[in-house]
Amino acid sequence: MTTPMPVPGPARCQGFSLVELTVVMAIMAVLVSSAMPLYELNMQREKEKELRVALRQIREALDAYRKAVIDGRIAKKADDESEYPRKLEDLVAGVPDAKDPEKRNIYFLRRLPRDPMSADPELAPAQTWGKRSYESPPDDPQEGEDVFDVYSRSQQVGLNGVPYDRW
Repeated sequence: MTTPMPVPGPARCQGFSLVELTVVMAIMAVLVSSAMPLYELNMQREKEKELRVALRQIREALDAYRKAVIDGRIAKKADDESEYPRKLEDLVAGVPDAKDPEKRNIYFLRRLPRDPMSADPELAPAQTWGKRSYESPPDDPQEGEDVFDVYSRSQQVGLNGVPYDRW
C-alpha cells in the first residue's frame, strides 16, 4: 500500500473556520463591553478633577482680589461697595493698581476656566458658572452686584454622592 503524497500549494488551505472566528469575535465583544463602564468611570473622574481644579483656581483668584482691595491696591468707589469683583471677567481683564504710579493692571487669572460639566460648548466660560453674591445665603445662592463664589450649574451627582452644584 502506498501512502498518498501531500499536495503542495493551494490545494491544501490552512485558515480559521467560521466557528473559530465566531468564538474569537464573541470573546472580544465580551472584553470590550466589560471595559466600557470602566472607561466611562475614568472619564467622569477626569471631569471631576477638572471641576475641582477650576473651582480652586477661581476661588483663589476671588480671594486674591479681595485681599488686593483690603490692601488698598484696588480702589473702591463707595464704602458700601463689596470687596469682591463685579464680574468674573475682571479677574482676567485686570484692574488698575491704585498703589502703582503708572496704574498698571493687576491680573488674577490668565484665563477663566470653563465648567467641565457644562453641556453647552457655545457659552463663554463666565456663563458656564453659577455665581453667588456676597449677600446671598449659601444654601440658596443668587447672583448680585458682585461675585463672591462660583459653583457648577450641573444637576448631576458626583461619584462621591454630592451634586456638582454643591461642590
